Amino acid sequence: MLPALRAVVFDFFGTLTRPVRRGPDHLETARILGCDPTLMTALLDASYYRRASGDLGSAADNLRWIAVRAGADPSDEMVQAAVACRLRAVRHDTELRDEAVPVLWALRLRGLRTALVSDCTHELPVLLPSLPVAPLLDTAVFSVEEGVCKPDPSIYLAACQRLGVAPAECLYVGDGGSHELTGAAEIGMTAVRLAAPDLVDHLVFGADVDWPGRAVARLVGVLDEVDHGQRATAPGRMRG
Repeated sequence: MLPALRAVVFDFFGTLTRPVRRGPDHLETARILGCDPTLMTALLDASYYRRASGDLGSAADNLRWIAVRAGADPSDEMVQAAVACRLRAVRHDTELRDEAVPVLWALRLRGLRTALVSDCTHELPVLLPSLPVAPLLDTAVFSVEEGVCKPDPSIYLAACQRLGVAPAECLYVGDGGSHELTGAAEIGMTAVRLAAPDLVDHLVFGADVDWPGRAVARLVGVLDEVDHGQRATAPGRMRG
């Protein structure tokens, strides 16, 4: 018999949130730094994993690194203003799915622990405590703080350690960015893809394009996956 499910681990962007698209505030960040917005966007994309793993230093270091490569030479005051502007930009881009809070509540009522594992830059650890999902998460693991991005096994194992559960006792839910589903499955988690229709033009890097495993079309579908798993592992029952 498989271990009973004890926890659900979620990705953040595109999973607990609606699709990510860069809004107009990012243009203001470029303006403050004295950068061409198109070039800055290209540099942001190209450096994503270096920034998300903390390799480029602080939020200010990140933007100065981008600015210099875009041909600008911003002052310290300009960089700090750009950091504040980028934080506002990411906040404005971050819209929770309507189902996020109800699903997290429902999991708690089922006695399950919950965690967040996110590839992210410095903004999300600042923003998360103010979001309605924060009190419903037992722990949050951020790549920029861990020094690694998905699918590195250590980022998933950090969540398991903080939750006090084994990987085999976890359901992992994500949109598939950063090959996160493959990584979760490889360490023994049950991985489920959120294949929501609105994710067609979602800003994502390193997607699990040909994921062959389980998928749900809406976040609430996670509850069906959980209930199915709990029934299948109940005493006297075997998974079919």
